Amino acid sequence: MNYHNLRDSLKNFTVFSLRDIFRVEPGFHRRRLNDWQAKGYIRKVIKGFYIFADLPLDEMVLFEIANRVYKPSYVSLESALAYYQLIPESVFGVTSISTRRTYRFSTELAEFRFRTVKPDLFFGYDLVSVRGKRVKIARPEKAVLDLLYLNPRYRHGPDFESLRIDTDRFFRTVSIRGLRAAVARYARKAFALRVDLFLNHLRSRT
Repeated sequence: MNYHNLRDSLKNFTVFSLRDIFRVEPGFHRRRLNDWQAKGYIRKVIKGFYIFADLPLDEMVLFEIANRVYKPSYVSLESALAYYQLIPESVFGVTSISTRRTYRFSTELAEFRFRTVKPDLFFGYDLVSVRGKRVKIARPEKAVLDLLYLNPRYRHGPDFESLRIDTDRFFRTVSIRGLRAAVARYARKAFALRVDLFLNHLRSRT
């Protein structure tokens, strides 16, 4: 298989793996990947995952890559909050939630960070369609809860203020009823209290 054959076979892939290549050509020699990287045809994301070098990179492409390279996961935390314009544009790379261990990939494309939650808290995301692909992104309510739950240091007014939440947009975007229903699934009184303190702080700013 030459590069053009590979490109044609995987043209619908945003990010592809060595396993994807082997499905197309079981006898593929891995050293070709090094050759194609040296020639600037492909770029390595992390071990075993690649993109075509001329792929235009934008937020949703990076989200799709995050979903693919560490499964199961969904985009959340600062990345999702920035996606909904609830905080200024994220400078944190791509932040995601997974049931696997907390992990970080620093790549030439972006930094991909994955925070772990127990399986019973892996919920509250939608499949967002983008250019024929579907990307798992936390709903606004769950992105907020993920951030508060995994960062217990957020418990007082100055802490909440440091998040730079757009209060007007928050109350237009976030379903308070949905947020409270999601909080109940955590079954943790101390966490529910922190969420109430957070909401009261935002209300005090309106």
